[in-house]
Amino acid sequence: MADLSATEVWERALDDLQIQVTRPTFETWLKQTTGVAVSDDAFVVGAPNAFVAEMLEQRMSSLIAQAVERQVRRRLDVRIEVGGSHAYASPSGAGEDAAFEQPDAPPATAATRQASRGRRSRLNPKYTFDSFIVGKSNELAHGAAHAVADRPGAVYNPLVIYSKVGLGKTHLLHAIGRLAGRKAASLIYTTAEDFTSEYISAIREGKTEEFRETYRAADVLLLDDIHFLIGKEQTQEGFFHTFNALHMSNRQMVITSDRPVTALTLLEDRIQSRLEGGLVVDIQPPGLEERSAILRAKAEARGLSLHPVVLEMLAERVRKNVRELEGVLNRVVAYADLTQSRITPELASRAMAEPASQAWSGHASEQAVLHAVSSHFKVSEHEMKGAKRDKATTRARHVAMYLLREDAKLGSSAIGRTLGGKNHATVLRGCRTIETRQNVDDTLRYDIFAIRSALESA
Repeated sequence: MADLSATEVWERALDDLQIQVTRPTFETWLKQTTGVAVSDDAFVVGAPNAFVAEMLEQRMSSLIAQAVERQVRRRLDVRIEVGGSHAYASPSGAGEDAAFEQPDAPPATAATRQASRGRRSRLNPKYTFDSFIVGKSNELAHGAAHAVADRPGAVYNPLVIYSKVGLGKTHLLHAIGRLAGRKAASLIYTTAEDFTSEYISAIREGKTEEFRETYRAADVLLLDDIHFLIGKEQTQEGFFHTFNALHMSNRQMVITSDRPVTALTLLEDRIQSRLEGGLVVDIQPPGLEERSAILRAKAEARGLSLHPVVLEMLAERVRKNVRELEGVLNRVVAYADLTQSRITPELASRAMAEPASQAWSGHASEQAVLHAVSSHFKVSEHEMKGAKRDKATTRARHVAMYLLREDAKLGSSAIGRTLGGKNHATVLRGCRTIETRQNVDDTLRYDIFAIRSALESA
């Protein structure tokens, strides 16, 4: 055995390893490796790229050392280095876990293009670059997002946008999708929560190949709220390999987070390092002028022209969150509609000072509550009583639960029966959701105000 070349030693070691690991693992991690050099005390394995080398070093070094030892009958120091005759042309490649066999991102097929079209439909048509108000707080993020949308895969890959809640990172993500989607054959928008659900379902149902093909054929992948992956080790594994496959083939990735990459401390280090290798930009809370401009744009989109004093009052009221700006505007507009008044500084002041519960202390019938909620949200009573779970139906159902308890004075069991047989725990969760969100959601408060006004005048 002593006169075997490095190539011969490694070929025999591979034969040994092939019966110790699963076929996908062998095909992914070991098949493209080579025996580079052997000496009295060391053996060098050539890996096709840095990602494979890193994975072999971290997860299989002991197994490899044992396989080599069995061929040369002595313990050698095994080193894994990038290089060898089978190395890929690209200096950066993508590793795979045992569930996925191909390291390269596959081309888009008819099936994956169809899946991509379904994902595009989730993009909000209101979230465009034209409707995004640019200021000092977000101009870098806006510029980077526009550049990526104009030339997917050519600049800033990956692009990571982070900010606190309600400052516009999801708006930019959707805007990228709408513009880049005109150029990309296959574009996927998803949230980290949905990615997790799909990944786990794919493993459970034996559809990992379909999952792999869908995501790795994407020309553009938009992932919202990556912080949701924190603590989910199995999903992080799937994301890491998806990321590598797309990055190796210059597919564009845009990722949002509610904190800086360096603060995603429970994500695996290798994911953090990949994210930091792109461009990381943040969005800061808007200044007074920006907040006024945002309010003006949102009012104009409704066909309203607000007095500058009203705009300044509202902009002063909300200082940190664009979403809350829209909420306080909704509150003033709802107040004006319900009182049939013009929006003046005096009315805006009264609307913002109005107690959340409004002066409704009467008793409503079960049917009156259902009718009022249905009319307000434009969701049928049949849908509220059914199993539909889209955002609008769920919001209406939860408000109905809350008002049936508070105003119709029904118990949880009775509410459940009224809403199609919902169980006790579901009713309690729905009521708690409304109780909690009223404290931070102006729009919800005025939804309830409007419904109670309708009940009072019925």
